[in-house]
Amino acid sequence: MTGDNVSGYQAGGRRALDRVLAPDFLENLQGMDLPTLREHRTVAEQEEADLSYARRLLQGRLDLLGAEEARRVGADGAPAAVTRVRTDAELVASLTDVLADPRRTDHGMGRYTSVEPSRVGEHRRRAELAVADPTMSNLTAMDDDQLAAARGRLEDLEQELSADRHRVQVAMDACTEEITRRYRDGVVTIDDALRATR
Repeated sequence: MTGDNVSGYQAGGRRALDRVLAPDFLENLQGMDLPTLREHRTVAEQEEADLSYARRLLQGRLDLLGAEEARRVGADGAPAAVTRVRTDAELVASLTDVLADPRRTDHGMGRYTSVEPSRVGEHRRRAELAVADPTMSNLTAMDDDQLAAARGRLEDLEQELSADRHRVQVAMDACTEEITRRYRDGVVTIDDALRATR
């Protein structure tokens, strides 16, 4: 873990992430009443959506760093001529293109969620600070060592977020599997489910 430790499980923490990753979050799933089980899944699903969004922000910045590194090397492997500094608007447009790329996916094969990111804070604070770093808006002014160091910092944070996200997905899937089991085994009926949502 690096930096100010706003990412990653903190025992006794008050964030949704701390709740989902707490050792007792998945205790006695089979004994939970249906509303509580559904609430557990909802909390985990929202946290997964937020972590996925934060990860995409970081991946977008990493893509921009990679593009700058490639530009410096040039198509033939030789150092490229220095071009003009891109404006903030051009950088935002590039990042927007990356985030809108339909080829990118953050939820894994076969995983579907309709949950939207809910906030721009809490455990994602470091991701946002990394994306908003003013030195990152002028990549051509950074020397090669600074560029490599920036990439290293973002890659470390992306790995931390990815690890958190995977653990949250495990919790979310466990809740989903238990709900599915109840329907499959007849423990819960459609009428039960409707009553649980009232």
